[in-house]
Amino acid sequence: MPNTKSAQALSEGTGQKDYSAETLTPSKEIKAVWKQVHKALRGEFGEAVFRSWLKPLTLQACYHGTLEVSVPTRFMKDWIQTHYSKRILEMCSEQDSEIKRLEIVVVQGPIVEEEAAPKTKKSNQNKVPDSDAFEIASPLDQRFTFDSFVVGKPNALAHAAARRVVESAAVPFNPLFIYGGVGLGKTHLMHAIAWTIGDQAPEKQVMYLSAEKFMYQFVKALRNNETMAFKEFFRSVDVLMIDDIQFIAGKESTQEEFFHTFNALVDQNKQIIISADKAPSDLTGIEERLRSRLAWGLVADIQPSTYELRLGIVKAKRDQLEANVPDSVLEFLALKVTSNIRELEGALNRIVAHSEVSKNPITLETTQEVLQDLLRSNDRRITIDEIQRKVAEHYNIKLTDMHSARRARQVARPRQVAMYLAKQLTSRSLPEIGRKFGGRDHTTVMHAVRKIEELTGDDVGFAQDVDVLRRTLTG
Repeated sequence: MPNTKSAQALSEGTGQKDYSAETLTPSKEIKAVWKQVHKALRGEFGEAVFRSWLKPLTLQACYHGTLEVSVPTRFMKDWIQTHYSKRILEMCSEQDSEIKRLEIVVVQGPIVEEEAAPKTKKSNQNKVPDSDAFEIASPLDQRFTFDSFVVGKPNALAHAAARRVVESAAVPFNPLFIYGGVGLGKTHLMHAIAWTIGDQAPEKQVMYLSAEKFMYQFVKALRNNETMAFKEFFRSVDVLMIDDIQFIAGKESTQEEFFHTFNALVDQNKQIIISADKAPSDLTGIEERLRSRLAWGLVADIQPSTYELRLGIVKAKRDQLEANVPDSVLEFLALKVTSNIRELEGALNRIVAHSEVSKNPITLETTQEVLQDLLRSNDRRITIDEIQRKVAEHYNIKLTDMHSARRARQVARPRQVAMYLAKQLTSRSLPEIGRKFGGRDHTTVMHAVRKIEELTGDDVGFAQDVDVLRRTLTG
């Protein structure tokens, strides 16, 4: 049996093995086993997975039935541990029944390999990025599954499309593009897809992340000369899921990279799932060729929730919390909290927590008292989307004209009215308002506000028209 005295030595504060000290040298038999297993991994998982994840695995030690292998980054360790370690251990045990456990450690920097290879100078672009620079995937919320998703008329199409993706053997449509307002369930559906694919096909690489994180990692890869590793990484996944794609608006380099990644994955028949706050055709600041790609597959919207859907959601949430909440309270919440589902569930959590702390039962009176700030906010809250919709209806123009570049008077004047009302009736800043109107500059909003103020002062009929719209919006 080999010497074991340095088997568990750790670098101080890093959680990494200290290979500067004496280590356990694997026997020739173990080296032969690992060489055979490592070679077989290519055929087991395929060329793309092997090249991206399994090729860097390096045998380090074998002690007390534990086979220890290393990888260069913590991100690779976590990914292999989750997706491939079970099968790797099975393959090792088939070759040597004494191997009962697989341990994966992180070893940064040069390590002694089984067979010495001639030293050649390598480009920085071919190296595997370090763990801090390349921890890409966003975490998945265990609560967001298909079982916990309440289906209603506003989200039925998006839900059916998401189920189709996970139930089809082949890629049913590419991409699946889900869009809707904040807190309506887009992220919930994307997490549900990721969880289900992970359970049904654990060999598949599912990558979920926000568009903002994609952009951040791309910029970091450029800065660190790791663009080739970045490209290989994203082109090796089986399912790519990008949340809130609108955040790469105006970012030309990021859009260029995403465009090529999109094409590469579609060519390989890999599934792509995208979410945004608007339909592809309404996304501003996104290149036309990319917008056309996003609309290639199925575009499914999630509409604002109805009373029936909100009531179903809070009833499901009550069952999940196992809380004693009267139906009358749930009906009150579904009626009053209409902004988005996230806020509705948060309101229920608040009254349940208050009841547990105060030891008082949940009643309609206590609910109104606990949520008085939220209820006041919902009573007076007016959104820019609502303003745009009401103004477009009032002046009989298309809603898309609010975001378009058209400058015809019959379109430009209503757009200025909507900007003016957005400034008067919401707490949004001028840049935020400008972004909601097709990515316009804040100075454009300032000009619109001044223009409408002048017109309302000079034209009584126009002033009355604007006042009617204001009173309609404020109830």
